[in-house]
Amino acid sequence: MNVVGNVVSVDPRTDPLWSQLVCQVSSSVFHSPQWMQVLSDTYGWEPSAHIVVDDHGQPQAGIPFCRISDILGERIVALPFSDYCDPLVNDEESWRFLIDQLVSERHPITVRCLHNDLPLGDARFNLVKQAKWHRLDLRPDLETLWKGMHDSTYRAIRKSEREGLTVRIAQSEQELRVFFEMHLKVRKYKYGLLAQPYSFFQNIWRHFVEPQHGFLMLAIHGHRIVAGDFFLEWKDTLYYKFNASIPDDLSHRPNDLLIWHGIQEGKNRGLKYLDFGLSDLDQEGLIRYKRKFGTEEKTISFLRHAPNGSPSPKEKEMRALLSKLTNRFTDQLVPDPVTERAGEDLYRLFT
Repeated sequence: MNVVGNVVSVDPRTDPLWSQLVCQVSSSVFHSPQWMQVLSDTYGWEPSAHIVVDDHGQPQAGIPFCRISDILGERIVALPFSDYCDPLVNDEESWRFLIDQLVSERHPITVRCLHNDLPLGDARFNLVKQAKWHRLDLRPDLETLWKGMHDSTYRAIRKSEREGLTVRIAQSEQELRVFFEMHLKVRKYKYGLLAQPYSFFQNIWRHFVEPQHGFLMLAIHGHRIVAGDFFLEWKDTLYYKFNASIPDDLSHRPNDLLIWHGIQEGKNRGLKYLDFGLSDLDQEGLIRYKRKFGTEEKTISFLRHAPNGSPSPKEKEMRALLSKLTNRFTDQLVPDPVTERAGEDLYRLFT
């Protein structure tokens, strides 16, 4: 632990100060020690957190981040591969205490804010992107939640039930692998994108599913896994983090059925909310899909502090090359195992 004034620097994966802070304030799964351990185990990054403490050494505010150094340069990200990760601050003074030390390092800083507007008022940060976020309140009874959904959702769920689809929770890493292969194909063939390494999902399984803080829900048709939703649990919220399905089986409407079962499982676990996560603004179909479950909608703001102005020519060149490599490795003629290996090698650069 390092102490500068009333700000301490800790390892949020293990330090009790961080655990105390995230438990006593509103926080997301992306602030959890488990999530940061997943990032660390997968990519080798060493997460840090700055915490404001009072005169008695009690945590009052904090921000987690990773210092990343690779072919794209040095940068600070709070946090990589997280839908959002608001600084845990309630006042501008605390925000300044926390961020000034990072700004002084003179590296680019990226922050994603959903619930906290304080960073948006900091002139050192520019708004570089926005995305949509959706959440469903699980506290009403099931009948009320059912009636709050769009008519098309009822029809889809009833259709999937008529056609014999069933839902169960995955019990093994073999089923996780089946889910990953579906995920890889959706990313590759539908979106032209690489997938996170399989080890990323294994680490989520290890740090969330095995300790019973998450589950992989599978839709089954004729003894075949045709779709799956990966849910994480943190505090009072269930997080819908990943979805994958087989395109030829989408006519059975497995995804609507999975969400409905996820809602029921969340209620059975005594949770208050279902967080549907981030949707890019150009993913209009995904945004419509999440709206039809009766969700609330807010905006995630991507903020960037760039002390040296625009990206350097070298960084621009490397990002252009990364885009070209993605296009090459997601070409339909490329075997899926090769695409998977490319994700293992390159995905860490998408930060």
